[in-house]
Amino acid sequence: MASHLFTWLALGCTTTYFLLFFLLRHRPRRKSQLPNLPPGPAPLPIIGSLHKLGDRPHISLAELSKCHGPLMSLRLGHVTTIVASSPAVAREILQKNDQYLASRFVPDAVHIFDHNKKSMVWSPLNHFWRNLKRISATQLFTNQRLDANQGLRRAKVQELLDHVGSCCSEGLPVDIGRASFVTVINLISNTVFSVDLVGMNSESSHEFKETVWAIMVEAGSPNLSDYFPILRWMDLQGRRRRQRVNFQKLHVFFDKMIDNRLRHASANATCRDFLDVLLQSLERSEIDRMTIKALLMDIFVAGGDTSSNTVEWAMAELLHNPKAMARAQAELSEIIGFGNHIEESDFVRLPYLQSIVKETLRLHPPAPFLIPRKAEDDVDVGGFTIPKHAQVLVNVWAIGRDTSVWEDPENFNPTRFMGSGLDYKGKNFELIPFGSGSRTCPGLPLADRMVHFMLASLLCSFHWSLPDGMSSRDMDMSDMFGITLAKAVPLHAVPTKH
Repeated sequence: MASHLFTWLALGCTTTYFLLFFLLRHRPRRKSQLPNLPPGPAPLPIIGSLHKLGDRPHISLAELSKCHGPLMSLRLGHVTTIVASSPAVAREILQKNDQYLASRFVPDAVHIFDHNKKSMVWSPLNHFWRNLKRISATQLFTNQRLDANQGLRRAKVQELLDHVGSCCSEGLPVDIGRASFVTVINLISNTVFSVDLVGMNSESSHEFKETVWAIMVEAGSPNLSDYFPILRWMDLQGRRRRQRVNFQKLHVFFDKMIDNRLRHASANATCRDFLDVLLQSLERSEIDRMTIKALLMDIFVAGGDTSSNTVEWAMAELLHNPKAMARAQAELSEIIGFGNHIEESDFVRLPYLQSIVKETLRLHPPAPFLIPRKAEDDVDVGGFTIPKHAQVLVNVWAIGRDTSVWEDPENFNPTRFMGSGLDYKGKNFELIPFGSGSRTCPGLPLADRMVHFMLASLLCSFHWSLPDGMSSRDMDMSDMFGITLAKAVPLHAVPTKH
């Protein structure tokens, strides 16, 4: 339905006065006038190749790259878009030309409350961005900080297991994605605010998850305002209007937490959590209040969604592939023992579990295009020119299914990583779900620990089956596109104690 509406709007716009004016005053250069663009599909008048995106553009562009090559150009409305779909080309963009291609192509739906200027995710690589990265890296994601918070992660995972245990006693299925989301969000909220944010079965957890996903969808889905700048003021699809509502919900919450902390602040108080660190930076005029809220939004939205989605996808793949589930639990039984507590130090002794996470991230990368980049100048890549102002997408979803890289890529097979030495830290371009170079996801160290911890604990404490006698062959494994990839049909699974 969404893709039909988008196509209808795109075609309808061709008859409007605004697009006629746009064509006369802002007509893009013909491909022949541009210096050696990568190959790509022939564009239609006005809309270019917008009609080819559909509602799952990661798949559509992967199919197009099979025809036009691993470095492809498209015209999407008035925007030249470059798509990389192979490890070699991704290396050229993210490593060799990182300094020229590290800026962001910022969606119109992010231009709210100056989020495009205040957010660490969307702001350009300047002194402001480096300061935000320094604050978050040193105060949240260093190994020293993560080691110090190990007890907090253990407590939150235990709350997850308690919730699953209650469902088990009552014979109820578990919403894996929602339970994982609550676990991660409460971990983040305790790190930032020293309090839980939502409860496992509360309506607030559902509302918060829906708000986070809505932000991802509005920011990531095709938007006429991004491809026809002259129409931006009209907000034809209503994405900016809906996004403002989503942002406002989180800003109201953040304002409440900030005001409460300021009211009860003591001049001699020591830093308890990340909010205290940010308020000290505010007091020193290093950042302003809007920047604090933008950074908090980055942490909660990106952190909560990506880790919980990965756990849900991993559990779905294991239930869809019972032999892999059996092998994973056999490893846990031998190394840890069913029902025993897992420590983060145990992960190195669980190579098959690590391979499951890698295989899940290969098939279901949290951000299928990473975050869109923008060329600040003409850049040569692979003998072709990426023109100034072009949008640059790295289709890591397509790279994970590249038949020249992976044997039987559509098959979930964790053993492909056993003894391979490949990891997802940004050096092996066959597997870059968190990006590479200067824009590598700063929350990767925390996500890495939490995904392994939650997944291992769920598998070590319970057997799992599908509800209502459903067969693994009947599972719907399709995804739903936003900036991140969610499971289209939420996974509900029935736990049984070992």
